[in-house]
Amino acid sequence: MIRRLEAREPAAQDGPGGDGPDGSSSWAVEVRDVGYSYPDGHVALDGVDLAIRPGERLALLGPNGAGKTTLMLHLNGVLMPTRGHVAIDGTRVEKRSLREVRRRVGLVFQDPDDQLFMPTLAEDVAFGPANFGVEGSALVASVDEALAAVGMTEHATRSPHHLSGGQRRRGALASVLSCRPDVLVLDEPSANLDPVARRELADTLLGIDTTMIVVTHDLPYAAQLCERAVIVDAGRVVADGPILDILEDSTTLAAHRLELPWGFDIAAMRDLSDRSGRGLPTG
Repeated sequence: MIRRLEAREPAAQDGPGGDGPDGSSSWAVEVRDVGYSYPDGHVALDGVDLAIRPGERLALLGPNGAGKTTLMLHLNGVLMPTRGHVAIDGTRVEKRSLREVRRRVGLVFQDPDDQLFMPTLAEDVAFGPANFGVEGSALVASVDEALAAVGMTEHATRSPHHLSGGQRRRGALASVLSCRPDVLVLDEPSANLDPVARRELADTLLGIDTTMIVVTHDLPYAAQLCERAVIVDAGRVVADGPILDILEDSTTLAAHRLELPWGFDIAAMRDLSDRSGRGLPTG
């Protein structure tokens, strides 16, 4: 069932949540009444409420300028709200908690060159955990595990500049996974990838067992990876529900400048999803 939110309606109140007496929370990510305005006065977020359970895969959809990236940057404190708050597993995102929050929440940016800047891929993958104090054999293990998870072990000693676009995207993912985050946030992961690289990345992401937020305009790719979708427009959450229900609602998509590609068959995808029991195929 799709929830269309014409007025602000706190998603965090739909189930158990909030800080417990021991500081714990039933939410991996909790966003409550978050507002944010840029220095020029532009209101990018206007009362966003969102709650994501541990292990959930959520697609964050919306037109250009909707506030998706701004919201993403609030999840690990790159930006701080002008009102409301964000919490990660019960820990509020604020100055005193930034180090711990940034270990728990890994951001994978759209351009892998923003995250790959060392002489070799292995050094890039080691950079994050080393900055969190991991060293010696534990650091080597973190790097090896992350590279293996994305199928890039054989490229460990290569310069990132000599890798293909798809390989760089997986290398950037490894540089975040090496910190062993609890929440993985990906910004337009399929952008500028050829069909084979798209499939390889999707296969990799489906094999990662963590809470995942996928920020994208690529609706079929979102359906491959996620079971739930949220549409953001004009800085507000305007729809929330199972992703195939969201994609089947052409009226809601059109109202927020979203459109499925020609030939995409929701009924067939729903049938495949029901029979496989794990989401849509990647190939």
